[in-house]
Amino acid sequence: MCGIIGILGKTESATDRAIEALRRLEYRGYDSAGVATLDNGKLDRRRAAGKLKNLEAELSENPLGGVTGIGHTRWATHGAPTTGNAHPHISGPVALVHNGIIENFRTLRQELEADGHKFETETDSETIAHMVAAHIQAGRHPVEAVRASLSRLEGAFSLGILVEGYEDLLIGARKGTPLVIGVGDGEMFLGSDALAVAPFTNRVVYLEEGDWCVLRREKYQVFNSDGDEVSRGISVVQSAGGAIEKGNYRHFMQKEIFEQPDSTARTIGAYVNALDQTVELPGANESAINWAEITHVHMVACGTAYYATCVAEYWFEQLAGIPVKTDIASEFRYRQPALPKSGGLALFVSQSGETADTLAALRYCKDAGLKTAAVVNVPSSSIAREVDLVLPTLAGPEIGVASTKAFTAQLCALASVVIAAGKARGTISRETEVRLINALMELPRLISETFALDDTIAGLARNMAKATDVIYLGRGVHYPIALEGALKLKEISYIHAEGYASGELKHGPIALIDEATPVVFVAPFDGLFDKSLSNLQEVAARRGQVLLISDATGLEASGDTPAHKLQMPACDPFIAPILYSLPVQMLAYHVAVEKGTDVDQPRNLAKSVTVE
Repeated sequence: MCGIIGILGKTESATDRAIEALRRLEYRGYDSAGVATLDNGKLDRRRAAGKLKNLEAELSENPLGGVTGIGHTRWATHGAPTTGNAHPHISGPVALVHNGIIENFRTLRQELEADGHKFETETDSETIAHMVAAHIQAGRHPVEAVRASLSRLEGAFSLGILVEGYEDLLIGARKGTPLVIGVGDGEMFLGSDALAVAPFTNRVVYLEEGDWCVLRREKYQVFNSDGDEVSRGISVVQSAGGAIEKGNYRHFMQKEIFEQPDSTARTIGAYVNALDQTVELPGANESAINWAEITHVHMVACGTAYYATCVAEYWFEQLAGIPVKTDIASEFRYRQPALPKSGGLALFVSQSGETADTLAALRYCKDAGLKTAAVVNVPSSSIAREVDLVLPTLAGPEIGVASTKAFTAQLCALASVVIAAGKARGTISRETEVRLINALMELPRLISETFALDDTIAGLARNMAKATDVIYLGRGVHYPIALEGALKLKEISYIHAEGYASGELKHGPIALIDEATPVVFVAPFDGLFDKSLSNLQEVAARRGQVLLISDATGLEASGDTPAHKLQMPACDPFIAPILYSLPVQMLAYHVAVEKGTDVDQPRNLAKSVTVE
């Protein structure tokens, strides 16, 4: 969602530092951006619709002074993405930036309007600024004004607040969406995540659910939702400075695709003892998950992470013998699923660890008494802090909105967990365990070999970019990869695409096949290949232009039926869905480049969905 930065500086320009931080946060929202500063106790602001460069141009013409400021990059929820609706919002002496959704803002706004307040925007965020301003104008200190306002807010939010006349005061709050404090040398910072404050400090305080904070240059105070002062320690984090550079790549997405040999190797290395050829789950201990006692698993996630759980469903059932149910978090949390009283594990997958629907589903399962685990890329995230067992992915910061390296890292983590579960339950032999581990360890190399297809895929993309509809097909564990391939194409090229289980062709989707609709078939030579070949011939008989993604054996068996072929490296069937994710990512990327869309920041999407 939106990105927030707050700065209580000493000598450096708050505007320059805010822009530097907002560049790191632009992946969270890019509908508009703005900065407000305090200069000699007076508030002023600059805002612009569109990308951050528009705000930079505005500031170049109309600079802001001061070493204290707040900044914001917006992904629109309430109100159109206009300059007028851009943050920071100002009401009287209060300037405010906000990420999230205030569910009861209409009621609050009506109360304020009845008291004479005039609103300038369509946003829910402006309501908060007016509330705080009203309390200050009634004689309350800004800290008390914020405290009183927070008690009225319903929804999910993180806030950064400045008050005119208070140069050494910055107030923040979080409920449902993340916020961190950055502790500098005689300076303090506020950010949506550690990435935002990384240029200024590596000392970070993670606010917990319901926390709000009062920052001054030399100290910080944190209060819980009851208003009691609490202790939140400082964590030293590695600088993420290099993460925002594209290097020689054209887009972050392209860079992140090509980082997957490293990101998968790091993730596998966190789970696999290469010397002993065993899997050791990070953080596993006596109080964590006993796989021998697990009778069933609920896996819950959103978007691309959900497709990772769909792959893992096959693995868990086939290798560990555990019944699995996968759910989309936004559906799971509202259908009030019946959950067993014992033996159940709820496993959540989230890149950010802050996904609102997934977090709500986690709390539902905890309340029902289930053991909980989470595959997350941010080990300090809300989801990671609330589960019984954290299963980290080591993908590193992912800036492109369309997930690539985070997805394959999730699959690597889940594959490792399945091996551990199967071994603990006695459903896989030592010989099978070694085979599966060796297959995982081969994956980074095989991914590197797959990059040799990049030029071929770029050539295929030139024709696919002309299509208005594309169909992706897969069987078994590759059906979720077909779904993921279709999602990637939709996300960044804006071409309508659908993924189907190829066995379902004759139950409806085959009516869509014609010579103008490309069909991408993910089908390595495995136990289901003969079935897949039959489906391939059905499509070709109806003049469908098929791109078959398979290994040398599969391509040879397909003969002249496919219109186009991509030859993948031969691999163990266990890791095939991870490896075959690469060509569908690369295909989507090159189609989007061919169409000239904004690859890293596709329209209407944001990286972290921290509100409903």
